[in-house]
Parts: sequence; C-alpha cells; structure tokens
Amino acid sequence: MVNNGISQLMRASTILLLGLSLVMAGCSSYRRPPPAFHEVLTKPYRVDSGDRLRVVVYDQEKLSTTYTIDPGGTLSMPLVGDVTARGKTTKELESILETRLSKGFLRNPDVSVEVDQYRPFFIMGEVKTAGQFPYVAGLTAQTAIAIAGGFSARAQQASVDVTRQIEGEIMTARVPLSEPLRPGDTVYVRERLF
Repeated sequence: MVNNGISQLMRASTILLLGLSLVMAGCSSYRRPPPAFHEVLTKPYRVDSGDRLRVVVYDQEKLSTTYTIDPGGTLSMPLVGDVTARGKTTKELESILETRLSKGFLRNPDVSVEVDQYRPFFIMGEVKTAGQFPYVAGLTAQTAIAIAGGFSARAQQASVDVTRQIEGEIMTARVPLSEPLRPGDTVYVRERLF
C-alpha cells in the first residue's frame, strides 16, 4: 500500500514537472527582437500603404493636394504617373517628384511632401474594443489600449506584444506599456495565466 502511494505521488510529481516544463518552454521560445525593432523609432519615418500625403508643388495649385498611397505602395500623381512610395522618406519622395516633374513638365519644380494622415494601427486580444484605429503622434502601447476601451478583465497588464514591419521583414517583440508605437503596428494584449 505504501509503495502504491509513493508510485502515485511520483506520477503526480512527474506530470506536474512535465506541465511546468511545457509552460516554461512556451515562455522561453520567445526571443528578443533584433536591434532594428527599436532603432526604427529614431530613424526618419518611411511611408507605406494607407498613409495620406500632402504634396505641394509651388506655383502649381492643380498638382498640390493630398494623395493616398495605394495597397501596392504606389503614389499616383498627374504628370508624374505612378511612383513607388513604400519605404521612402518624405524627403526622398520630394526629390523623386522634382526629378520627374523637371523632365518636360516644369522648369525647376519645388516640391514639398509631408504626412497628412498616418496609416492606422491595430489592436487585438484582451481589450474591450479590438480593431483598427487612427494613428496619432506620440502613441504608446498604453494609450493604444486606452483608445481601444482599456483592458478586459482577463488581460495581462504588464507588457504587450507588438508586431511591426521593418524593411519588408515582420518582427514581434514583447514590450512594456510605455513602448512607442509606429503607424501600421499591431498590438496584441495577452490573456493572463492566473
């Protein structure tokens, strides 16, 4: 009878250790993001699909308006045609547009490009209202959660997972709530274990 009790205790301990090791393996499979994940926050903004740009061609009212970058990453503008905008800074776009306009259309064109409206960010998981929301300057994970109505009752509130695309590569990092967000980021609020 004692051997049977010890055997059951050893089986229960083995199952418990196996369960704990699986939980720990799940936690340890998460890797730190490469340095580029945070470095992008200090670099000039690169436009992408969904961004709306204000383009001003000085002394050319008909060309000066807002343009939205299409899902293919292209900016379409009269006289200039289609310009690959995805991944370019506003300064790079100014130079490209000036070059294109100077080829038979305008003499010494002067172009200014600025972001009129950033593409949205996304939030899902344990928040009251998951979905797509307009990006605002200075957005952090905490303010994104507030915009989404706050945490749900089951939310893990110490950190969130943020997924962002950097130079065509998708990266995910577990970050504190004070983490700055970029347009197009996806925030995932995890469910707490206990």
